[in-house]
Amino acid sequence: MTAKLQTAYFGGGCFWCTEATFKEVKGVVSVVPGYAGGTMYKPKYEDVSGGSTGHAEIIKIEFDPQVISYHQLLEIFFATHDPTTLNCQGNDVGTQYRSVILYDSEDQKNNAEGFIGKLTKDKVFAKPIVTEIKKMDKFFEAEKYHHDYYAQNKVAPYCLFTINPKLSKFRKKFKNILK
Repeated sequence: MTAKLQTAYFGGGCFWCTEATFKEVKGVVSVVPGYAGGTMYKPKYEDVSGGSTGHAEIIKIEFDPQVISYHQLLEIFFATHDPTTLNCQGNDVGTQYRSVILYDSEDQKNNAEGFIGKLTKDKVFAKPIVTEIKKMDKFFEAEKYHHDYYAQNKVAPYCLFTINPKLSKFRKKFKNILK
């Protein structure tokens, strides 16, 4: 019998990086870049990148919980971006690049809060975690040219100098759960 797929929503800076990372994980069925958490209905990249809509660049992950758990997805999320920098990841600066978890169930909310609590208690990061945890309202899929951006643009400077190092670090740490 096939398990029912579940959905997770994470924003960890530029969605090109997070999409490329989670696409390599066993049990992840799909990863879609998009926008959430803002006030504008059906925002476009140009709207969000200006930072005035309140949206974050996020990814929508469909996953098989019999293969990978939400908890494991949280482990990957926190290991592949800096959850201690407010409204920025590296050179990507603005509220659209904030660290955010958008939950669609109380179980996800409790899991995310507990996970952050444990990271804080264990002093995994030198600075306080600023990751937002909020209820998912509306997800707006990004324009098609953002989908599979890394796979289609591996020699672009952003991919070479930003995504490649992140993927290399991720692959070493999580080699046992790669597709």
